[in-house]
Amino acid sequence: MKFRGRVWKFGDDVDTDIIIPARYLNTTDPQALAAHCMEGVDPAFSQKISPGDIVVAGRNFGCGSSREHAPLALKAAGVACVVAKSFARIFFRNAFNMGLPIVECPEAAEEAREGDELEVDLDEGLVRNLTLGRSYRARPVPAFMQELIRDGGLMGHIAKKLGRR
Repeated sequence: MKFRGRVWKFGDDVDTDIIIPARYLNTTDPQALAAHCMEGVDPAFSQKISPGDIVVAGRNFGCGSSREHAPLALKAAGVACVVAKSFARIFFRNAFNMGLPIVECPEAAEEAREGDELEVDLDEGLVRNLTLGRSYRARPVPAFMQELIRDGGLMGHIAKKLGRR
Protein backbone atom coordinates (compact mmCIF):
# COMPACT_ATOMS: atom_id res chain seq x y z
CA MET A 1 0.00 0.00 0.00
CA LYS A 2 1.57 3.30 -1.13
CA PHE A 3 0.68 6.95 -0.66
CA ARG A 4 2.20 9.91 -2.44
CA GLY A 5 1.48 13.54 -1.71
CA ARG A 6 2.54 17.02 -0.69
CA VAL A 7 3.67 17.66 2.87
CA TRP A 8 1.79 19.81 5.36
CA LYS A 9 4.20 20.24 8.30
CA PHE A 10 3.27 20.64 11.95
CA GLY A 11 5.30 20.53 15.17
CA ASP A 12 5.28 18.55 18.40
CA ASP A 13 2.26 17.90 20.64
CA VAL A 14 -0.44 18.55 18.05
CA ASP A 15 -3.45 17.72 20.19
CA THR A 16 -6.92 16.62 19.18
CA ASP A 17 -8.28 20.13 19.88
CA ILE A 18 -5.92 21.45 17.20
CA ILE A 19 -6.90 18.71 14.76
CA ILE A 20 -10.63 19.34 15.30
CA PRO A 21 -11.69 22.02 17.81
CA ALA A 22 -14.12 20.87 20.51
CA ARG A 23 -16.83 23.29 19.36
CA TYR A 24 -17.37 21.07 16.28
CA LEU A 25 -17.81 17.80 18.18
CA ASN A 26 -21.59 18.02 17.97
CA THR A 27 -21.40 16.27 14.58
CA THR A 28 -19.94 13.04 13.30
CA ASP A 29 -20.46 14.01 9.65
CA PRO A 30 -17.03 13.56 8.08
CA GLN A 31 -17.39 16.46 5.61
CA ALA A 32 -18.53 18.87 8.33
CA LEU A 33 -15.50 17.86 10.41
CA ALA A 34 -13.17 18.17 7.41
CA ALA A 35 -14.22 21.79 6.89
CA HIS A 36 -12.73 22.66 10.30
CA CYS A 37 -9.72 20.35 10.32
CA MET A 38 -6.56 22.05 11.68
CA GLU A 39 -8.25 25.46 11.64
CA GLY A 40 -6.72 26.40 15.00
CA VAL A 41 -3.25 26.53 13.44
CA ASP A 42 -4.19 27.13 9.80
CA PRO A 43 -7.73 28.46 9.24
CA ALA A 44 -7.47 27.81 5.48
CA PHE A 45 -6.07 24.26 5.79
CA SER A 46 -9.26 22.58 4.58
CA GLN A 47 -9.33 24.78 1.46
CA LYS A 48 -5.62 24.33 0.67
CA ILE A 49 -5.18 20.59 1.12
CA SER A 50 -5.55 18.31 -1.89
CA PRO A 51 -6.73 14.71 -1.68
CA GLY A 52 -3.70 12.51 -1.13
CA ASP A 53 -1.60 15.08 0.73
CA ILE A 54 0.39 13.96 3.75
CA VAL A 55 0.55 15.53 7.21
CA VAL A 56 3.99 15.41 8.81
CA ALA A 57 4.50 16.24 12.48
CA GLY A 58 6.84 15.94 15.42
CA ARG A 59 6.43 14.01 18.64
CA ASN A 60 3.18 13.03 20.35
CA PHE A 61 0.82 13.75 17.44
CA GLY A 62 -2.83 13.38 18.47
CA CYS A 63 -2.34 13.87 22.20
CA GLY A 64 -5.22 15.12 24.32
CA SER A 65 -8.67 13.64 24.35
CA SER A 66 -9.66 10.25 23.01
CA ARG A 67 -12.06 11.61 20.38
CA GLU A 68 -12.39 9.60 17.18
CA HIS A 69 -13.35 12.85 15.44
CA ALA A 70 -9.67 13.78 15.01
CA PRO A 71 -8.56 10.99 12.63
CA LEU A 72 -11.97 11.13 10.96
CA ALA A 73 -11.54 14.87 10.24
CA LEU A 74 -8.06 14.33 8.79
CA LYS A 75 -9.21 11.47 6.58
CA ALA A 76 -12.29 13.36 5.36
CA ALA A 77 -10.16 16.43 4.60
CA GLY A 78 -8.21 14.31 2.13
CA VAL A 79 -5.13 13.46 4.19
CA ALA A 80 -3.77 10.19 2.77
CA CYS A 81 -1.38 9.49 5.63
CA VAL A 82 0.21 11.05 8.71
CA VAL A 83 3.95 10.66 9.27
CA ALA A 84 5.23 11.70 12.68
CA LYS A 85 8.10 11.18 15.09
CA SER A 86 5.59 9.55 17.44
CA PHE A 87 1.85 9.34 18.12
CA ALA A 88 -0.20 9.52 21.27
CA ARG A 89 -1.29 5.99 22.11
CA ILE A 90 -5.06 6.51 21.87
CA PHE A 91 -4.75 8.48 18.60
CA PHE A 92 -2.63 5.66 17.19
CA ARG A 93 -5.43 3.15 17.81
CA ASN A 94 -8.23 5.52 16.74
CA ALA A 95 -6.46 6.30 13.46
CA PHE A 96 -6.39 2.65 12.43
CA ASN A 97 -9.95 2.15 13.67
CA MET A 98 -11.05 5.02 11.39
CA GLY A 99 -8.94 3.77 8.46
CA LEU A 100 -6.37 6.58 8.55
CA PRO A 101 -2.84 5.35 7.79
CA ILE A 102 -0.18 6.61 10.18
CA VAL A 103 3.56 5.95 10.17
CA GLU A 104 6.18 6.57 12.83
CA CYS A 105 9.38 7.72 11.16
CA PRO A 106 11.34 10.26 13.23
CA GLU A 107 14.04 10.97 10.61
CA ALA A 108 11.56 11.61 7.78
CA ALA A 109 9.44 13.80 10.06
CA GLU A 110 12.49 15.82 11.09
CA GLU A 111 13.81 16.43 7.59
CA ALA A 112 10.56 16.94 5.64
CA ARG A 113 9.62 20.50 4.79
CA GLU A 114 6.23 21.93 3.97
CA GLY A 115 5.58 21.42 0.27
CA ASP A 116 8.00 18.48 -0.16
CA GLU A 117 6.63 15.45 -1.95
CA LEU A 118 6.63 12.21 0.06
CA GLU A 119 5.94 8.64 -0.86
CA VAL A 120 4.99 6.29 1.95
CA ASP A 121 5.15 2.54 1.34
CA LEU A 122 3.51 0.61 4.17
CA ASP A 123 4.40 -2.77 2.68
CA GLU A 124 8.13 -1.99 2.59
CA GLY A 125 8.18 0.23 5.68
CA LEU A 126 9.74 3.12 3.76
CA VAL A 127 9.19 6.84 3.57
CA ARG A 128 10.77 8.54 0.58
CA ASN A 129 11.20 12.29 0.37
CA LEU A 130 11.12 12.68 -3.40
CA THR A 131 12.01 16.38 -3.15
CA LEU A 132 15.17 15.76 -1.14
CA GLY A 133 15.99 12.41 -2.77
CA ARG A 134 16.18 10.63 0.61
CA SER A 135 14.71 7.39 1.95
CA TYR A 136 13.95 6.51 5.56
CA ARG A 137 13.14 3.24 7.27
CA ALA A 138 9.81 3.52 9.12
CA ARG A 139 8.37 1.47 11.93
CA PRO A 140 6.54 -1.35 10.10
CA VAL A 141 2.74 -1.33 10.01
CA PRO A 142 1.56 -4.88 10.75
CA ALA A 143 -0.41 -6.65 8.01
CA PHE A 144 -3.61 -6.83 10.07
CA MET A 145 -3.52 -3.06 10.61
CA GLN A 146 -2.99 -2.50 6.89
CA GLU A 147 -6.07 -4.67 6.35
CA LEU A 148 -8.04 -2.31 8.61
CA ILE A 149 -6.92 0.61 6.43
CA ARG A 150 -7.87 -1.20 3.20
CA ASP A 151 -11.30 -1.98 4.65
CA GLY A 152 -11.89 1.67 5.59
CA GLY A 153 -11.46 1.15 9.32
CA LEU A 154 -12.67 -1.23 12.01
CA MET A 155 -16.38 -1.00 11.18
CA GLY A 156 -15.73 -1.68 7.49
CA HIS A 157 -13.43 -4.54 8.45
CA ILE A 158 -16.09 -6.13 10.66
CA ALA A 159 -18.76 -5.70 7.98
CA LYS A 160 -16.45 -7.37 5.46
CA LYS A 161 -15.78 -10.28 7.81
CA LEU A 162 -19.52 -10.72 8.36
CA GLY A 163 -20.12 -10.69 4.60
CA ARG A 164 -22.11 -7.43 4.68
CA ARG A 165 -19.87 -5.56 2.25
